[in-house]
Amino acid sequence: MENPNPSSSLPDPSCLVAEHLDIGYKSERIIADISFRLNCGQALALVGINGSGKTTLLKTLVGLLPALGGEVRVLGNPPGKNPHSLAYLSQFHPSGFILPLRTIDVVAMGRYPEKGLFGRMTADDREIVRSSMRRMGIGDLQNAPLRELSGGQQQRAYIAQTLARQAELLILDEPTSGLDAGGRETFTQVLEEEIQRGAMAVIATHDIQQASECDQVMLLARQVVALGPASEVLTPEALLKTFGIVLMAQGPDRRIGVVEREHGHD
Repeated sequence: MENPNPSSSLPDPSCLVAEHLDIGYKSERIIADISFRLNCGQALALVGINGSGKTTLLKTLVGLLPALGGEVRVLGNPPGKNPHSLAYLSQFHPSGFILPLRTIDVVAMGRYPEKGLFGRMTADDREIVRSSMRRMGIGDLQNAPLRELSGGQQQRAYIAQTLARQAELLILDEPTSGLDAGGRETFTQVLEEEIQRGAMAVIATHDIQQASECDQVMLLARQVVALGPASEVLTPEALLKTFGIVLMAQGPDRRIGVVEREHGHD
């Protein structure tokens, strides 16, 4: 596959750049030779079945996994060196079920990188937290125990926590998982707002429609199947290589639906 970003720009402090990046674990290389560049105000969607390498790539960008080869720079630094500039939404949130936390306490954790664990929250911090909750439609749930919320409401709370970071780079692993149609619409709106303010976003998703709204799409199947603008990447042929089965939906919008051929977790 031809690299759409052939020029090296690794020192650039305002973007996310990978060149010939190999990812995986010590005993297993999941994907080799990943090259891409993401600029301020852009979003990249990672699309593929479970086990295709999406989460492994996200964890590498965050710094939770070391790169096995190649180079990657996150806002001008190696992964893990920008805790104040990066917000990571994982698929798993165990703290909400271990501690008796209110919803607002969980969202306020998004300010910890700025304040420190024992730092005093200012009026501005508290307003950022409340605003993040309002943006995700849970402003009236701030005093509700997190464990008493529905799964969709909990996911809204964790997205609000991510928004409260006010980060330059959002790393989002299946952010709409568990959300109903209204929640997905709300997320789409706040993501657009974040991009408009100049943030970057890397989103792992199964949602082809969501991916089509991003500036770039990377199709993964333990290799980079395709990378580029959604209009060029989200083709039946490329999706067939990625998912195994492609169903062409009928109707005026001709939206593409996919059925996964295998399951597993990466």
